[in-house]
Amino acid sequence: MNKRLLVGLDVGTSGAKCIVADEDGKVLASSTQEYPLYTPRPGWAEQEPIDWWNGVVRGLQAILPKVNKEDIVGISFSGQMHGLVALDKDLNVIRPAMLWCDQRTQKQCDWITKKAGGLKKLLTYTNNQMLTGYTGGKILWLRDEEPENFEKMVTFFCPKDYIRYMLTGEIGIDVSDASGTGFYNTKERCWSDELIEIAGLPRSIFPEAHESTELAGHVTKEAAELTGLPEGLNVYFGGGDAVIQTTGAGLVKPGIIGVVIGTSGNVSMGLDRFNDNPNGDLQMFCNNEPGLWHAFGCPLTAGGAYRWYRDELCQHNIAEAKLTGENVYNIMGREAENSVPGSHGVIFTPYLTGERCPYPDPNARASFYGLSLNTTRADITRSVMEGVTYSLKQIIDILRAFTPCEKVYTSGGGSVSPLWRQMQADIFDMPVYTMSAASEGGAYGAIMVAGVGAGVWKNLQEACSIVKVETETLPIKANQAAYQDSFEIYDKIYPALKSVYDFSASKGF
Repeated sequence: MNKRLLVGLDVGTSGAKCIVADEDGKVLASSTQEYPLYTPRPGWAEQEPIDWWNGVVRGLQAILPKVNKEDIVGISFSGQMHGLVALDKDLNVIRPAMLWCDQRTQKQCDWITKKAGGLKKLLTYTNNQMLTGYTGGKILWLRDEEPENFEKMVTFFCPKDYIRYMLTGEIGIDVSDASGTGFYNTKERCWSDELIEIAGLPRSIFPEAHESTELAGHVTKEAAELTGLPEGLNVYFGGGDAVIQTTGAGLVKPGIIGVVIGTSGNVSMGLDRFNDNPNGDLQMFCNNEPGLWHAFGCPLTAGGAYRWYRDELCQHNIAEAKLTGENVYNIMGREAENSVPGSHGVIFTPYLTGERCPYPDPNARASFYGLSLNTTRADITRSVMEGVTYSLKQIIDILRAFTPCEKVYTSGGGSVSPLWRQMQADIFDMPVYTMSAASEGGAYGAIMVAGVGAGVWKNLQEACSIVKVETETLPIKANQAAYQDSFEIYDKIYPALKSVYDFSASKGF
């Protein structure tokens, strides 16, 4: 008997990742297809949903010929969270999707917080702040700023939901992405009708929310012909990437911290019970299975900062990579190794698109601090990696006050670099592990969710048995003093520059 196969799709910000894995967790085929990001104004971030779909189609066309499609038993999704895909009565997309890193909605977030009775009262409805990245603020912005489009909107999707609709013709949202709208009661796992009424929004626009492992529909004949997927294949709801990518790393219970260095960052922990979120410091979402929750914080720019640095300031590395065929990030990593822990005093703050956690501030901006005539390119390269890691440490410190933390499972593009893994171990002062298929990110979590839905595993805890430790990185005590000194400076930069960020924003920068 052939092994059962599962398909996982991750609708990311940079591109769509499509993978096929067997029931032992072995990835048999993988493809990533990139697509553009549009920034029509400072602080805005948009994409065309059709670009996601075209990327998924290309990815599926690339991987499916490499496996026996008759053995595929299910497909599910991971997707960038909080994006607003507004749909009209014919379920056509009304305007470009506003993304998770879009910062235009501060006015609306402030309004609903005040309207709800202040932050503490808002937390009683959803257990979360209304952050600028959340879908809810975008809905309110659409009502305020584009009323003609708001009048057309009969419902909305998050990004992965659009792809699921294109495959099945069915609408809906899962509980993890619903949590990230800011209008979802995460304790009761239902929409907060009270907050929706306070906001004056039509209840009808909020799609029905389902558990991640629930059956969402089946692949239609038209989608099968286009993608190569089997017609009638079971399709499961899936989850938002900030949640499901840590499921893919084997994190569904407390005690282990998951760190993801993707386009954005993610520091998270699975919870086996509901917890209150004092002061709204963290994001407390429903997890990918009934009875499970998820605590996390997301710096808005992590690996995305390193990619920006590569694209804008490392043309010599890009040229070398083209000449030699070597991965450009390997070349950059070797260059960073020519510096030292603490980057000779150079500190990078990665607020390229504002910040969410620990500072929910769309006005924050990135900076290099500590440049001198002695600064080298190696110092600057290393400081970008360190600055991202310091931003993750700030959230780990919040989680540590919340619950005991023993070790870190790291994933995403940043986990591939041995240097970056060592930085994490040294700066977090905890052993850091990579797990099998960590580089596949949320798509691997989607594999596990599809497998539970299809009956390959009875629950996510059993599915986690396919996740194996691949590398272990222990802290090096000799490095920690330099990192601690550098982190103490990093920790003071945002508070010191907060008034500057606000003044600059008032001038339109």
